[in-house]
Amino acid sequence: GCNPLAETGRSKLQNQRAVLNQQILRAVRMRAGAENLLRATTNNKVREQVLLELSFVNSDLQILKEELEGLNISVEVYQNAEETFSIPLVPLGLKETKDVDFTLPLKDFILEHYSQDSSEYEDEIADLMDLRQACRTPSRDEAGIEMLISYFLQLGYVENRFFPPTRHIGVLFTWYDSFTGVPVCQQNLLLEKASVLFNIGALYTQIGTRCNRQTQAGLEKAVDAFQKAAGVLSYLKETFTHTPSYDMSPAMLNVLVKMMLAQARECVFEHIGLSGIRNEFFTLVKMTQEVAKVGEVYMLVNTAMNQEPVKENIPYSWSKLAQIKSDHYKALAHYFTATILCDHELQPGDDEDQQEKALSQLYDYVPEGLMVLAVLKDKVQRKQLGKAHLRKAIVYHEEALRVCGLCKKLRNIEVLQEVLTAAHKRSLLKYAQQETEDDFLSLIQAPDILPKTEHKIETIAPQFSKVKVKDFFHKLGPLTVFSAKQRWTAPRTICLHHEAGELGFSLKGGSPVQVYCLDPVCSAASAGLKEGDYIVSVGGIDCKWLGVSEVLEKLKSGGKQPMEIEVISCQDTAASLHSKSATYSMGMQKTYSLICLAMDEDKIDETKKAPLKLPFLSWGAKNRQKAASTLCLPSAVAGSSQVKKKLSPFTLFNTESSLY
Repeated sequence: GCNPLAETGRSKLQNQRAVLNQQILRAVRMRAGAENLLRATTNNKVREQVLLELSFVNSDLQILKEELEGLNISVEVYQNAEETFSIPLVPLGLKETKDVDFTLPLKDFILEHYSQDSSEYEDEIADLMDLRQACRTPSRDEAGIEMLISYFLQLGYVENRFFPPTRHIGVLFTWYDSFTGVPVCQQNLLLEKASVLFNIGALYTQIGTRCNRQTQAGLEKAVDAFQKAAGVLSYLKETFTHTPSYDMSPAMLNVLVKMMLAQARECVFEHIGLSGIRNEFFTLVKMTQEVAKVGEVYMLVNTAMNQEPVKENIPYSWSKLAQIKSDHYKALAHYFTATILCDHELQPGDDEDQQEKALSQLYDYVPEGLMVLAVLKDKVQRKQLGKAHLRKAIVYHEEALRVCGLCKKLRNIEVLQEVLTAAHKRSLLKYAQQETEDDFLSLIQAPDILPKTEHKIETIAPQFSKVKVKDFFHKLGPLTVFSAKQRWTAPRTICLHHEAGELGFSLKGGSPVQVYCLDPVCSAASAGLKEGDYIVSVGGIDCKWLGVSEVLEKLKSGGKQPMEIEVISCQDTAASLHSKSATYSMGMQKTYSLICLAMDEDKIDETKKAPLKLPFLSWGAKNRQKAASTLCLPSAVAGSSQVKKKLSPFTLFNTESSLY
């Protein structure tokens, strides 16, 4: 990872984000306490004072939210250092987290579950904690991506080794929402895995915005990075369907995927026009449809950003930037169409059919009284339709400038203002170059341009298999056998005596080997060996990873001398919980909140033995009939029975308060 104390622009933003997260946490705690006091007191004077305090706290929260939004739109820090004349791209900020100490919980679990000396695994636990700490400040390149993926894959091993489905081991993970700054705290490792995935996608977006968009290689790398970011976020949405923070909710992730694909589409258009756009009929037709496609996808992004429940938490400036880009690129489409009509009159040697076909592809319809071929042949009609497109282009440019001027954050981005102003002036100049004496006859309304592209943009799924990771806790044995889901007896020492060259049993399986066909009257059986036991060491040498032939060789190497082996037996365990993603299980109310969701145990058939369904969240308690909570999306649950509330030591927020 990068040096967390390095004074780079990106690290300063992340440090500011961490400070804001803490301030938001304190404000939310104060508000929760004030609301509890308001419900508990009947003294009118106290109520007035509490209401006054609540108004101050809510005001502070709103200010903090605006400051966090300012960090999310600080796009200049993430752009390429080279001076460019391009509209900035939007990256995602990395989610912040608190330190996690794995030492005691993992050492206790190794001793209790695996019956091994936990002090032998101190280095492995330290390696895991070092890797997690490094992942908080990844470098903005492929090495940073590889490190985050390595930690994500390592978490898969850790989950199988140390996190049984029936109970928690006491490791608490805290991650802060990227958009609201509100923390989510769980003992569930799925929160950790989902948050790391989000940061992988966020880092891809930062790599994409850093690329040099003045070169072909830079634009190709940017397109690839945004497609991979969309792929990771899409994978997160499909795999962890009900995560407890808004930035990872399906609705928000759906918007973020669309935004990343739109930015990839924008880079594709810039790549096509990088070498210059020739003022030639068919080239301009192609560019018109390409740029219209960019405008269309940004219009869809803006529409998605203004839908509930995303609208309340997406940065306002992001929504306005999507609207600005949509208007800007639509204006360019009309400008290119006007250039086709005004600068390219049909010449005697031109192919009329080809030009008619190409121009027809731009329109879903043509204004009443006009035919495409007639427009191509008639100089007056060409000019009138061309000027209509220029007027529409100017309207779109002016709207983009107006929206940019109304948004405080975007108004301060100089390069954005420069690009919009230059495009506006170019359209005005083009319009002024046309003859104006017949303007009073120009009643034609320019039709919309049909978007079309020859370049396919789609998500690129994450390739986790390309990153090779070794299990830190490899010494515990093969994961298929030595996992948190299986219970074992403590190792038993058996003294083997060779009887006429025979062991009295056979071995089968892979690693570790298993005893079968045990002779019940042999000395090994008398010493306590059982059918189905696993051999974990021979003569003091660990053999969990050895096969049948290797173990037999070690057993025979001692000759006729007695030899000690260690064996373990599998214990019967109750059926494990069916694990779902993040915070949803067995018909539980689907909310994105910081409160504890209790399981409805009434739905479990009393005649069947099943382990308790433990709550995933750890920020208090809530029953299934209440939908209002801190960070809670609306959800209808019919026929739900009242669930007994369970208190948690991490209850910090009032369950009936809203976020801001």
